[in-house]
Amino acid sequence: MPDSDSPAEAHKSQGGPPRLARSAGVFGVATITSRILGLARDQVIAYYFGAGDANDAFRVASRIPNLVRDLFAEGAMSAAFVPTFTRQLTLQGRERSWRLASSVINALLIVTGVIVVFGIIFAEPLVRLFASEFSAVPGKIELTIYLTRIVFPFLTLVAVAAVLMGMLNSLGHFFIPALSPAMFNVAVIVMSLAFIPFSSSLGIQPITIVAIATLVGGIGQLAIQWPPLSREGFRYRLVLDVKDEGLHRVLLLMGPGTLGMAATQINVFVNTVLATGEGTGAVSWLDFAFRLMYLPIGLFGVSIATAATPAISRMVAEQDFARIRSTLAHALGLMLFLNLPATIGLMVLARPIVAVIFQHGNFTEADTIATAAALQLYAIGLIGYSIVRIISPTFYALGRSRIPVMVSAGSVLVNIALNVTLVRILGYRGLALGTSITAIINASVQLFLLRREIHGIEGSRIAASFARVIIASAVMGAVTWAAHLLMLDMLPGAALSLQMIRLLVTIGASLAVLAAVAQLLRIQEFAEARDMVLGRLKRMAG
Repeated sequence: MPDSDSPAEAHKSQGGPPRLARSAGVFGVATITSRILGLARDQVIAYYFGAGDANDAFRVASRIPNLVRDLFAEGAMSAAFVPTFTRQLTLQGRERSWRLASSVINALLIVTGVIVVFGIIFAEPLVRLFASEFSAVPGKIELTIYLTRIVFPFLTLVAVAAVLMGMLNSLGHFFIPALSPAMFNVAVIVMSLAFIPFSSSLGIQPITIVAIATLVGGIGQLAIQWPPLSREGFRYRLVLDVKDEGLHRVLLLMGPGTLGMAATQINVFVNTVLATGEGTGAVSWLDFAFRLMYLPIGLFGVSIATAATPAISRMVAEQDFARIRSTLAHALGLMLFLNLPATIGLMVLARPIVAVIFQHGNFTEADTIATAAALQLYAIGLIGYSIVRIISPTFYALGRSRIPVMVSAGSVLVNIALNVTLVRILGYRGLALGTSITAIINASVQLFLLRREIHGIEGSRIAASFARVIIASAVMGAVTWAAHLLMLDMLPGAALSLQMIRLLVTIGASLAVLAAVAQLLRIQEFAEARDMVLGRLKRMAG
């Protein structure tokens, strides 16, 4: 780690492609751990509640504070804070950066605290506004209101956790911040397994335990990130320096940027609102499907973006636009190689994936079919989601936050128009398709506008990578489908062990074919991704 007075040159070595791949790899290992635990959490919830009324109520209750969180805390705030903190760290040293961080934390505590109080007080009109259709089922809307009041304080906890994550990323720490969301998953899993069987004797509804566990998980996200920050020298101060230039910059970027990083979540929320009118289960089917689709985004899109953002922020501070273009092209190429095959895989294997993960307990075969249909349509937009994750923070680092704001605001309107139309044609599945189309439009427009801002994005390099990866993914997709049919013939049956064997063998064959074709086509990103994974495994083994 550089000293507090290290000049900008001391940071340059951290921004190149090899460093990006290593950082993304470290982030990816932690993220896969968190995402696997996230799937385990959803498995537990699906086992106890299926896609029934209680699950629908909890997901709508969670979506209300989570929307505010994504708009305010993890969306615009993160996009504004990380470049500003990194710039302060690069140019002015650690002491000034610590003071900025304390000011931002305290501002968030005040603002989100007020929002939480009002959210709890006005939970009933909020829920009735967004889920009025729940009133058709006796007790469902009342349960949603009750759960909303429990989970609303999660907003403040995760807002502060987002600041800690940004600080650690700027300091070159990626593993612990990426692992922190796992605390939420662990809390829900442990508390559900420990207390739901005894909920009747405790005098509470089983789903209430999941809501309480959400708050415990939020506290855990803070607890796991504090020690490494403390070792770096950070000491929290009860200070709110309204004259701090860095704080002004964060607020300036956040002001127009409230929607800048949250288009995807707003679109998901619109889906939730419309899905409440599609009958019991629709909210849960869409949520389960979106979480499965979001797994590769978290592993690859977010991992690469998290590693690239501090590096690009330093390059902007140093006005090194050639390296910005190179780093972005590298990040986008790596993302395409990882996420295009993931898109094909999710579309081809949606049903067996959902069945293996969720079809237990109260989650029925009908729920599997419905969730898989949504997953296939959500997967279409996976590349769009990942591109936005990578390029939106660059606009903030450039001080051009209005651009992603305007594009994202427009995409929200497009999403609403598409979903209102498609839900009438395809039912709840139209909501997944409309969200995916919107994500692709959003990414395309932002990419075009970023190209103008940084005078190019090495388009020929990206196009060449895209063409080769498309070919490799198409071959992999054909083999995946053939392998799936072959395994069904060789190992028929509905036993979970047979389903798992069929799925694992199919995925293994698909990855082997992808690797072979990528090697044949000399896809540069394949070698880098392979070396990144193998290097990480060697370090773990050593």
